Amino acid sequence: MYNLGDQFKRKQECGKANEKCIYKGNKYRITVLSERLIRLEYSENGQFLDAPTELVWNRVFEEPKFAAKEDGQYLEIKTPYLTLSYTKEKPFNSGAMNPTANLKISVNNSDKFWHFGHPEVRNFQSPLDFLSVGKNKGRTQKSLFSIDGFCSIDDSKSKIFLESGELVPREFNQIDTYVFIYLNDFDKCLKDYFTLTGKPALIPRYALGNWWCKNEKYNEEHIKKLVGAFEHNEIPLSILLLDKDWHKRKDLGNNKFSKTGFSFDRSLFKDPVELINFLHSKGIRLGLNINPGEGIYNIDDFYEKATQYLTPDSNGVIPFNVFDPKFVDVYIKLFIHPLDTIGTDFYWVDYYDKDKTEDLFLLKHYQFYDMMRDYKRRPMILGYNSGIAAHRYPVLYSGRTVVSWDTLRAIPLHNAHASNIGVSWWSHDIGGFYKGIEDNELYSRFVQLGVFSPIMKFGSDRGKYYKREPWRWNIKTYMIVQRYLQYRHKLIPYLYSEAYKYHMEGVPIVQPIYYKFPELYDDPLYKNEYYFGGELFVSPIIKPKDYVMNRSIHKFYIPEGIWYDITTGKKFHGGKGYVSFFRDEDYPVFARSGAIIPLSNNKVINDTTPPKDLGIEIFPGRSNSYKLYEDDGLSDLYRKGFYLLTTIDYNYLPNNYTVIIKAVEGKSGIVPEKRNYQIRFRNTKRTDDVKAIFNNAEVPCRTRVDELDFIVEIDDIPSIGSLTVTCKGDNIEIDAVRLINEDIQNILGDLQISTELKFKIDAILFSEASIAKKRIDIRKLKNAGLERKYIMLFLKLLELIEEI
Repeated sequence: MYNLGDQFKRKQECGKANEKCIYKGNKYRITVLSERLIRLEYSENGQFLDAPTELVWNRVFEEPKFAAKEDGQYLEIKTPYLTLSYTKEKPFNSGAMNPTANLKISVNNSDKFWHFGHPEVRNFQSPLDFLSVGKNKGRTQKSLFSIDGFCSIDDSKSKIFLESGELVPREFNQIDTYVFIYLNDFDKCLKDYFTLTGKPALIPRYALGNWWCKNEKYNEEHIKKLVGAFEHNEIPLSILLLDKDWHKRKDLGNNKFSKTGFSFDRSLFKDPVELINFLHSKGIRLGLNINPGEGIYNIDDFYEKATQYLTPDSNGVIPFNVFDPKFVDVYIKLFIHPLDTIGTDFYWVDYYDKDKTEDLFLLKHYQFYDMMRDYKRRPMILGYNSGIAAHRYPVLYSGRTVVSWDTLRAIPLHNAHASNIGVSWWSHDIGGFYKGIEDNELYSRFVQLGVFSPIMKFGSDRGKYYKREPWRWNIKTYMIVQRYLQYRHKLIPYLYSEAYKYHMEGVPIVQPIYYKFPELYDDPLYKNEYYFGGELFVSPIIKPKDYVMNRSIHKFYIPEGIWYDITTGKKFHGGKGYVSFFRDEDYPVFARSGAIIPLSNNKVINDTTPPKDLGIEIFPGRSNSYKLYEDDGLSDLYRKGFYLLTTIDYNYLPNNYTVIIKAVEGKSGIVPEKRNYQIRFRNTKRTDDVKAIFNNAEVPCRTRVDELDFIVEIDDIPSIGSLTVTCKGDNIEIDAVRLINEDIQNILGDLQISTELKFKIDAILFSEASIAKKRIDIRKLKNAGLERKYIMLFLKLLELIEEI
């Protein structure tokens, strides 16, 4: 057994389930792991596995509620979710669709049942690797989510982890299957899955900001100039990710160069340490592209030392073999640790071979867990999906995509379907990676979607005509993109709190609308919509606008309840569909009534740390409570209690709003000692009856109105303690009901037609006449000089009005 290091060790005792929950015979073993999760093992030689596997790391669950009865021939196990019936010692896989099969698990309170070999055709699948569109759609894998309310995972062929961290084949053949029976409680299924396979990793706080990656041959001067341009244009940046050309590359002949390399190219980077220190001083973290798949070449700084332990092939290349613990040890210590030492923050593991997914899995596993040897640096890697417990190794990369509306259209569903297997942290190249046509509208819609996605990463191929820099577009596009990228960094307190909830409770960042409305799964209009954390709902714009109207005609569905457009504050009653007309600068993101959104108002542009200036947006309509989670965002000290949990309680009455901000768990010193609060009550009128109290003593506050919002500001308040803000007044809530007539009037006002014609069109559109009569009257305006393109536009608007 090779000693790889303590960070790789796998506790073998975690693989042993509670003996009280195991039913075992000569050839079978059935384990009740939870009320919803059953493990089924069958082995002709009576051997069963307790070791952790690639996928399954833990079988120690809280003892579930269940009842069992058995005799010499039959076994029945019943939990609140399922009833298992088994004819002892009989093979699991006989009986097929026969309801008298040897093994059957019925779903309680339904007519559904699972049997061994069930086709599970209602499984919704999850993305496996690339974000591909058209004829070359990316591969999918079976997921946990099914409208049947059950799914199974076959772990029979998984390799096993030794205590040392080595991965080895099983020594015997057996059936080893896990069956989840959850009916309508998919959230509980996910919790069981994460207990079984390991919690989702908590990514560093900086990963929630804006990433930059372009396949350029940068040098120190280029990078400093790039960082300066971001600063000059007031666009925040949290990650610089360097593609292949940062390192030495072996000349392979025929104008080909190696992908593998681990030593900085000193002709480009004379002083890597100085560069990394420069980036860190600007609040920017560095990621490096690495790919050991070709082996290790003699161009690398520590090649000669590596040959003392590993034997090169006939070409002088040390072969890549991630299943050889000696190779892994040398690779990690001689080629990765030196990069760690100079301050590299994380790695892009750019290895992929669709026929060697286990190689990819194990490489990512070793790369990720090696980072755990240093508690001061929280692990994170970027890489392709191996399909094995991807939630443990964030962030996933969807590959080099074509610049197109088709690519944009594929992203929301890709992110949503990923939640079906418990994965949240997918990264896509915002704007597309290569080919296609660079287009202002497409670029800005990519950015807007990226801001309301788990990871916001720019990425493109090399070349001056791939425009990912916001300042290289026209002024309108630049202003739109600048505003959204600034808002992404403001959102970090909210995103990080949701990331912690995902880590601790297993609640995905993105949840597709079909979790609550399965009938919308195939709906062409609404299937792309998703919940973004616990407070927001997104209906992405994924097709070009109407260029005559200069608006995106967007149909969307609003879930049950009351929701507000986060930009305009317009109010939408849920449970039905709407149509709206969105300008280039607008994006359909909605906050539920009572939503509490913590925001960063940090004045330092790239600062992603817990803010001294904390903004809190609160929407009216109902009482609510939000848990703001904060830690240093960089280390694993949060595991030792170095974090702060603050509750934000909103008590709503139509004429009385009360907000209580109180630190309830954790330690002091995690966030700034004192904070400046800006509490923005959305859709609220001014009131002079405002009181702020900290720990029973009244403190001064300032108030002002910003369009439809009422703002209360309190400065220099200790972070540890209780701050209460009360606003009273008659009819202080502004209704702001969304009206289709306002949208149409705004469209009409923006059109380049004569004002006299606008009055005539207005009179027709808003008259009491029938739609048919309005169509006739619009067509008659041709005689008054209305161009055909505008006639067709208003006929389309009438069609939309008729649908509402």
